[in-house]
Amino acid sequence: MKKFSWRGLSIVIFICVTAFYLAPLAFPNLPEWWGKNKLKLGLDLRGGMQILLEVDTSELSDADARGAVDQNIKIIRERIDQFGVAEPSIQKLGDKRIMVQLPGVTNFEAAEKLIKQTAMLEFKLVAEAEDSKKVMELIDANITNNLALFPKLAELDKKDRKLLAPDSTKADSVKTESGVFSTLIRPGERDYEIQFDSIRMVQDLLADSLFKKAVPMGFQLAMEKADAQTAKADRRLVVLHSNVELSGSDLAKAKVDFGSSTSTDPRIANKPYISIEMKRDGAKKFEKVTGDNMNRRLAIVLDGIVYSDPNINDKISGGRAQITGSFTTSEATELAIVLNTGNLVAPIKPISTSIIGATLGTDSVRSGSTAGLIGLIAVVLFMLIYYKLSGFIADFVLVFNVGFILAILTAFGATLTLPGIAGIILTIGMAVDANVLIFERVREELDLGKTPRSAVDSGYKRAVVTVWDANLTTLIAAAVLYQFGSGPIRGFAVTLAIGIVGSMFCAIVFVRSILETFVITGTSKKLSI
Repeated sequence: MKKFSWRGLSIVIFICVTAFYLAPLAFPNLPEWWGKNKLKLGLDLRGGMQILLEVDTSELSDADARGAVDQNIKIIRERIDQFGVAEPSIQKLGDKRIMVQLPGVTNFEAAEKLIKQTAMLEFKLVAEAEDSKKVMELIDANITNNLALFPKLAELDKKDRKLLAPDSTKADSVKTESGVFSTLIRPGERDYEIQFDSIRMVQDLLADSLFKKAVPMGFQLAMEKADAQTAKADRRLVVLHSNVELSGSDLAKAKVDFGSSTSTDPRIANKPYISIEMKRDGAKKFEKVTGDNMNRRLAIVLDGIVYSDPNINDKISGGRAQITGSFTTSEATELAIVLNTGNLVAPIKPISTSIIGATLGTDSVRSGSTAGLIGLIAVVLFMLIYYKLSGFIADFVLVFNVGFILAILTAFGATLTLPGIAGIILTIGMAVDANVLIFERVREELDLGKTPRSAVDSGYKRAVVTVWDANLTTLIAAAVLYQFGSGPIRGFAVTLAIGIVGSMFCAIVFVRSILETFVITGTSKKLSI
């Protein structure tokens, strides 16, 4: 009875694992449970989007600032996972920066908006008509008294004065009936209307800290959400009480729903909208605010934009509400994702955005494949010419070694990048380096007059210690690179580490097993090496 061989079993497992995970690359019509195991390509190979962000921690305490970046990374990752991007890369750079890489993403605008949105959800009461009028009058008065602080409004005021008084000598004595800010808007059926030509100026003013000081305490101004119908039309400007009745922290969950075509509410009829459900405490707050403010409007404000401001007709219990606003399906989905993942701990601002097209990704794959192929051919020819049959066996096993690296990357869901390809090329050289050490020791033993089998045994015993030392030190270097490196460096370290493990197994176990089983027989007098 033939003796059981652990070496043979390990080789069979090695080949089977490699074949199992590489099969989907060659056979696209495999069963779903098998075919889903496909090698993932990184941003530099597949194309996609890269965004560099900076977290603004200026308004946070030192303790909160330290954890703000990590918490923001967690929230951004949750958003991207729900958005459906496969294998995103999100890394912390320095103390305040975040690098986001989205391989394969095609809807760049939606992805960027989803990542950067702060998602400050607030419920605020709309000011009564009389209060709104007083707020506008006070804003005009405050701006008039400090007009020098608002250069664009000062320039607009100067133009208006010239139109009313063509004679420059009379310009200073002419007063407009309304303040300079009020010339940008006009009273509407509900709140105020911003003239289309003035929308950009009003947006800039609302974001200006000096203008916010001109707004009376206890109030704020907010524009309504733009949609396909109002993108090139006048927009509403709503005067709100600044007190927050409910916020995003009171929200339990949000989901996208579709209104029935028979609905009598034009805001949701045959349209997508967001259904929100409050937490227990939030539901109590919601019931109280709706009960105490009958026949008033409650605005749903997200990041300073009024999405809807429905009239309160009844006390609402149960903590359920709707966010409408002429959404497209994709906009509603993105908003639901943002609401479910919570607010960013601190605001973020984009430093740079890079879009890598599919053509660049294809060129990278071609260049990397060519480099790898040239390196492989050079090594194969050297081993074949210099070590003859033994070199051919080493070359044969080398193919399995490269396949093993790709298979393990696939098995663990890792991503292959250009630096990863560089790691594979380096591994090819290191793999034959182990064989070179072993073959030279075997040659020395053959020169001493030993038989092929004895020379192989002695050569492996003498060389294996050196092979272990050389590869273990490289493995330690790979571990350090992975621990302290960023994305591309980590990709290089991963493929290098996998290649080291594979090359040691191939050189010490696989090649030796082939030599002893098929090349060296009991009567062999020579070894082609």
